[in-house]
Amino acid sequence: MTNHQKRLSVPKSWPVERKTETFTAKAGAGPHGEAGVPLVVVLRDVLGYVDDTSEAQYAINTDGVLVNGGSVGDVNRPIGMFDILAFPDRDEYYRVFPDEGGRLGLTGVDADAAGSKLNKVTDKTTVSGGRTQLNFHDGTNLVVEDGDDYAGGDSVVVDNDTSEIVAHFEYEEGALVTAVAGQHAGDIGEIDEIDVQPGSADNTVRVDDEDGGFETIEDYVVVIDENFVEEDDE
Repeated sequence: MTNHQKRLSVPKSWPVERKTETFTAKAGAGPHGEAGVPLVVVLRDVLGYVDDTSEAQYAINTDGVLVNGGSVGDVNRPIGMFDILAFPDRDEYYRVFPDEGGRLGLTGVDADAAGSKLNKVTDKTTVSGGRTQLNFHDGTNLVVEDGDDYAGGDSVVVDNDTSEIVAHFEYEEGALVTAVAGQHAGDIGEIDEIDVQPGSADNTVRVDDEDGGFETIEDYVVVIDENFVEEDDE
C-alpha cells in the first residue's frame, strides 16, 4: 500500500492546494473515515508549523501536539470535524470547524474549551448489561448507563480526560446548528423546520440565518451551542 495520495483526487474537505505538487500524505487508519485529513497535512500545509514528515514525527513524539487531549502515534492520524488540536508549548488550541465550501478549517479556542469535544450522535445501540452505546459522527462511540435521553441527531460534549458527557444539545426545531457539508457548509442558524421524508429519502432541514435561511439534508447539520458562534467571531 502506498503512503501517498494524489492531490487532485483528495476529498474536497481537505485544505490542500491541488495543483502545486502531484502527491500529498495519505490518511492512516482511524476516525473520520475517508474524510479525515492526515495530521501532517494540517501541521505542514495549514498551520505551517513543520516543513516535512520528520519534523511532524518529532512534534508528536515529544507531545508537542495533542489531539482531543491525548498523544498521537502516527503523523497520518486522520483529523476531522470538531477534533481538538492542542499545542501546549505554544499555548495554542484549535477546533476543527467547517469552512466555506466544505473545507476543514481551524477555529482558535481557549484552553478550557479545548478540554472537551463535540460529537454528533448518529445512532445508538444496546450493549451488554442493558447499557447504551452512543455512536458518533467520527466513528468513535461512548457507552452510557441510560440512553433514553439521547437520540440520533443530538450532539454531546465529552470531556477529553474523563470521557464523561458534560453537555447535551437536542436535535429539534429551534436548535442552533451549523452545516458541515454541501453548498451551505460553514453556515450557522436555527432549525426552523424538520421535514421527515417517506421511505429511504433524506430528511431535510430548513434553517433560519441572517441571510434569509437555507435548506439542506439532515445529515449535513450538527447541533452546536452559542459558544461556537462566539469563538468563531473572535
